[in-house]
Amino acid sequence: MAEPARQVYYKTGLSYDQPEALARAMEEIFRLCPAAERLGPGSRVLLKPNLLAKHPPEHAVTTHPAVVEAVAAALRRRGVEQIVLADSCGGLYSEGVMRGIYKASGLSAVCGRLGITVWDKTTSGPRASGGRLVREFNLITPVLESDFIIDLPKFKTHVMTGLTAAVKNLFGCVPGLQKAEMHMRFPDRERFGEMLCDLCGAVAPALAIVDGITAMEGDGPAGGVPREPGLLLGGCDPWQVDLAAAALMGLAPERVPYLAAAGRRGLCGERFDPADLAPGSDPLRPIPDWKLPESFSSLTFADKFPSGLRWASPLVTRFAAPRPVIRRAKCVGCGKCAEICPGHTIAVKAGKARIDPVGCIRCFCCHEMCPAKAIDVRRIPFFNL
Repeated sequence: MAEPARQVYYKTGLSYDQPEALARAMEEIFRLCPAAERLGPGSRVLLKPNLLAKHPPEHAVTTHPAVVEAVAAALRRRGVEQIVLADSCGGLYSEGVMRGIYKASGLSAVCGRLGITVWDKTTSGPRASGGRLVREFNLITPVLESDFIIDLPKFKTHVMTGLTAAVKNLFGCVPGLQKAEMHMRFPDRERFGEMLCDLCGAVAPALAIVDGITAMEGDGPAGGVPREPGLLLGGCDPWQVDLAAAALMGLAPERVPYLAAAGRRGLCGERFDPADLAPGSDPLRPIPDWKLPESFSSLTFADKFPSGLRWASPLVTRFAAPRPVIRRAKCVGCGKCAEICPGHTIAVKAGKARIDPVGCIRCFCCHEMCPAKAIDVRRIPFFNL
């Protein structure tokens, strides 16, 4: 059996309206964290939810208020007084925008009731990562001022990285549109995964607790379909937690860019080992018929090419790779996609968004941020053969 710091607690059959069951699960997760033993009145705790954009809880895009409440209750039982909830949205980043997102997600109400500080400022500062690719990150101020960070992601698929859970959720610690700059600096999946490895080292969460009671499958992290596995995953090691999340989705870790990068660095194993489940956990088996993003083909483009034409694969990959396409009938012309686009290749003309395919780096930020679900991820039918 692994050391508690490497163990992952996994529980199913949970719902948001069962606070006693949630409280028991949270206690099991906190017991895995040696640093939690030092929590007390002087601790400065940051709760980092997934608040991608302005969505109500039932859309399964954002961390549910009931999970935040259960975590806060566990902290209060340990005497913690200073709790801050903070995130940075993906698009235009302002105090007004953040207040709207906190309200829509239901987190303003629960934080107000529990006396949790909701951080709606936009200040940030540098932190060294000790990483290989990015040596220093600019991070939102609560990350810099906290001594105990709890990562609270949603259990979702992701059109670029396959899944988004503990490690990917830390991308929200990068302020606003600076995330788009990161996409521009690291447009390919491999280097983006390496960047996330460095970011995880810089933020260094003490606990990761994944809300999968209502989750999202298909074209996540915002355009997919809600599903109710009724699960919570938690532990001290975000890599272990995400390996478990990948196993539940039936997704090989080497296909997840940041898990592949972490594996190359020796930060995690090739697969989640069932021996690393914490005592009292449920058996960890893939969720039946879990739907991955349409863009996340099981084969590479090179695999689709006849052997005699493999030399041509790099030449057409740019053309053939999945790409975002706007459904004009659903587009409301809000401009959120243009706002977030790293390459500034989207413009709103005559009330509808248009994408310049030449400059598109296929980061799918526009797909994530579209409130009308008007942006599809399109693949060439040949590659479905």
